Formats: sequence, C-alpha cells, structure tokens
Amino acid sequence: MENPINILVVEDDTNINNLLKTALEKAGYQVIQAFSGTEAELVLQMQKSVSLVLLDLMLPGISGEEVLKSIRKKGNLPVIVLTAKDSLDEKIGLLTQGADDYITKPFELPEVLARIQVQLRHAGRETGSGRLAYKDLVLDKTNYQVKIGGREIPRITKQEFAILELLVSHPRQVFSKEDIFSYAWEEPYMGETKTLDVHISNIRKKLKAAASEEYIETVWGIGYRLHG
Repeated sequence: MENPINILVVEDDTNINNLLKTALEKAGYQVIQAFSGTEAELVLQMQKSVSLVLLDLMLPGISGEEVLKSIRKKGNLPVIVLTAKDSLDEKIGLLTQGADDYITKPFELPEVLARIQVQLRHAGRETGSGRLAYKDLVLDKTNYQVKIGGREIPRITKQEFAILELLVSHPRQVFSKEDIFSYAWEEPYMGETKTLDVHISNIRKKLKAAASEEYIETVWGIGYRLHG
C-alpha cells in the first residue's frame, strides 16, 4: 500500500485552515493543522512523514519566515507560501528565501490543489497507477506514451506529456496558463505565454492526426481544459 501524503497546513486563521483541511482531505490527502509558527515547529520535529507544507507568513509566535528558514536548514521539504504580498519583487524574494512556490491571498481552492500537485510531482510523490485516461485518450506515465484508440502518438515531448497529464488528471477543471506552465516546465511562471501556446498548438495537431475529436478547449481569458 502506498504511503499516505501528509500535508501540514500552517495558518492562524481558523476558517482558512479548516477550509484548506476540508478541500485537501476531499482530494485524498491527509492533513495536519498548525495555527502558529511555534506549533508548526513542534509538528515538524515530531512528525517525520510530512510531504509538503502550506505556510502562512503572518503567524503568532515564530514567524513564517523563521519556520521556512528552519525547514531549509534540515532539507528540501516542499513549501508553498500563502502570502498577501502581490508585488513581483516580493514574490521573487519568497522564492530566493527558499519557498518552492507561493499562492497570493485571496486564493481559489483549485489553484491550491494544482500547485500542490506540481510540488509533489517535483518531489516524486505523485499518486496513481501510472495510467491516465479520458475518452479514447490514454497516457502511460511509466514510459511517457500517449495513445488514442490504441494508436500511439509519436514524438510527444516531455512538456507536451506533462500538459496532457495535468489536464487529464482533472478533466473538468480549467487551468490558467500560469498553472500549466509551472507544472510542465517545473519552474515559476514569469508572464510569457507564447511558449505554452505553441506547445498547446503542437499537441492539438498531433492528436488531430490520430482522431477527429477535439481534446483541448481554450477558455478565453483564463487558460485551457479538456473538451467536454
């Protein structure tokens, strides 16, 4: 049996903390709650199986920044910072201080779940049997093959496979270009969309050559999702 994925939510606002706990548990994760920096430090000392930390910065007791420094001294545990800071310099500062990603408040729960999945994937903790399917489209993560109706799609690149993997994993969800880029390229999105748009176009062409059905839908002003 696969070990459970434990996520530590460090947030002093009880409503936000409980909201995140409910959403994460519905997504299949196990959740540990902490409501102060001091409590988070104690959990991290006692609980050795934490897979990822959602970390607010404005905390009573030990600050979020200090908790982040402490985590980084001990290893590479994925940390996503919850922040009210919205300037580019401040966001870049969080990444240079050791955060793996950041989510600006107020946030949408689908964004939180997508960013968690990205970081767990980076850390080698993605879940699943290795096979994803949507209609006649099948992705095999063990050998990075994409098939439609049993016919393999040739010359799928790493980023193209990752884009399809994200969309097929959540077939009804609309993903922003920012989230798709961060997932597929494994680096923070800095505002450039042409690269992603070209990859989406290439995926569509390759899938179209094997099937008449459209699989990727553009949601104007937001991003992409699988065609319903």
